[in-house]
Amino acid sequence: MKLHLHRFQLETKTPFKLSRVTYNVRELLVVELQQDGFNGFGEASDHSFYKVKIEELWEVLEKLKPIIEGYEFDTPEQFWEEMNPYLKDHSFAQCALDVAAHDLFGKKMGKPLYELWNLKLENLPITDYTIGLDSPEKMVEKMQAKPWSVYKIKLGVPEDLEIMRALRATTDVPFRIDANCGWTAEETIEKSIELKKLGVEFIEQPLAGGEFDEMEMVFEKSALPIFADESCVGESDVAKCVGRFHGINIKLMKCGGLTPARRMIEEARRLGLQVMAGCMMESSIGISAVAQLLPLLDYVDMDSILLIKKDIAEGVRILGNGEVVFPKRNGTGVILMVND
Repeated sequence: MKLHLHRFQLETKTPFKLSRVTYNVRELLVVELQQDGFNGFGEASDHSFYKVKIEELWEVLEKLKPIIEGYEFDTPEQFWEEMNPYLKDHSFAQCALDVAAHDLFGKKMGKPLYELWNLKLENLPITDYTIGLDSPEKMVEKMQAKPWSVYKIKLGVPEDLEIMRALRATTDVPFRIDANCGWTAEETIEKSIELKKLGVEFIEQPLAGGEFDEMEMVFEKSALPIFADESCVGESDVAKCVGRFHGINIKLMKCGGLTPARRMIEEARRLGLQVMAGCMMESSIGISAVAQLLPLLDYVDMDSILLIKKDIAEGVRILGNGEVVFPKRNGTGVILMVND
């Protein structure tokens, strides 16, 4: 097996603002695994909140190159376990390698991953479309420029309810809210009452990631379901969300790839939690990997390929109503379209 690393940039169509940061470019590392004439692809992006830099990911994987290339590849799950001692503190790099291994494995086996997992593309959740923070007027403009079946609205500023009332005045489709750790417990409870009146389905990560005690009060008193994002990074966090959140948002880069993500879904179901999968700023490489999990999900946020100016790969497509269309290709279904 051969390892190749590629570096790209993803530029957003417009500046993307959250409660804690604004950006319009993300650095991207693509991992390519080659074996027996097949190519598997995975990716990871830089991320200031999780203190991830592409240079560090590159260095970690380059050091592992002799071990990776000397490995007798069996299954992606076994590969993940073998690499975990080296990558357990580098989940973004582990995700890129794990997704590449899954893509390679599916291509070698001649089937899409969801088929290898005995899943059917039936009753799949549609993806929301994200509206980044801005003035109420500009957020309305962004929404009207992209008619959609369900929107994810970024909040976390004093004008939150003003924004939501302005958006609701222009459409009757469902809203989902992501406060990105921007609220207090009392603020969340109070705003949940008004947001429910405005047709919001649920609130994602209103408090900072470590505030588990406060989340017990929010869980008890919120008028809306609450989903964990920054509070549910990896497998060990799932059980902590019981009695504090109604569901979890799994992101492949946070948890280390498809291998742990599937285990997290299984545990969440066992514990009575709902399951959502989300994305960072990713190309079709990452989004096509998320898509393989769709039959297992209640909700999904995989719209980043709609937010970037130029994709570097080709994989799943997203239709105007949020429906995901799978390519007739094996593995995750991706092909790299540009050179680094």
